[in-house]
Amino acid sequence: MGTRIRPPIQPDPGATAPDPNCAPLRVLLINDGAHRVNLIHDELARQGHLVVGVLDSALLIHDCVLRLQPDVVILDSESPSRDTLEHLATVSSACPRPVVVFSEDASHAPMQQAIKAGVSAYVIAGLQPQRLLPVLQVAIARFEQERELRGQLEMAQAQLSERKWVDKAKGLLMDEIGLSEEQAFAHLRKLAMDRGQRLAEVAQRVVQARDLLKPPG
Repeated sequence: MGTRIRPPIQPDPGATAPDPNCAPLRVLLINDGAHRVNLIHDELARQGHLVVGVLDSALLIHDCVLRLQPDVVILDSESPSRDTLEHLATVSSACPRPVVVFSEDASHAPMQQAIKAGVSAYVIAGLQPQRLLPVLQVAIARFEQERELRGQLEMAQAQLSERKWVDKAKGLLMDEIGLSEEQAFAHLRKLAMDRGQRLAEVAQRVVQARDLLKPPG
């Protein structure tokens, strides 16, 4: 089946008034062969959400996410293929979005592969329109929680890396100049303040400068 991008589907003018606690969503749909996309986009439109596009395969998902900027991606599939999951993993890495998969395959392997690809919710055994909004809300909440945890982990790793540079620079100053640990730290801090740089940046420059002065071998 060729890859096509259908035009955006506007919210139904007679749609049910959206929940004031749930802002209208921009949704990208992917039809992966389960033939329920029409049901999904009709329910989304009824709830006042905007379907920004419908793909007939996941081949162009990365480009479409960048261009259409959806709030959430929905994949409708009998069983997501390896190629489809690889494309989802690319999106998860490059431009993360909450991804919901509706699948008829209850086997363990594709479910695990989908989670590894960054899928936020994997729903099995049929699609009930009244369940759509709660599923999206859970997927978005899980996505936000995981993004926050990743941010905290990255911050902790950055702080650890910075501390290592500072400790190494202090050690060099103590060994080379004979400063105490407190004096070495004060010296680094003064350099940082004088140059308008972060302490870790100055510490890294000190270490790198010392490395350049080491004799070869």
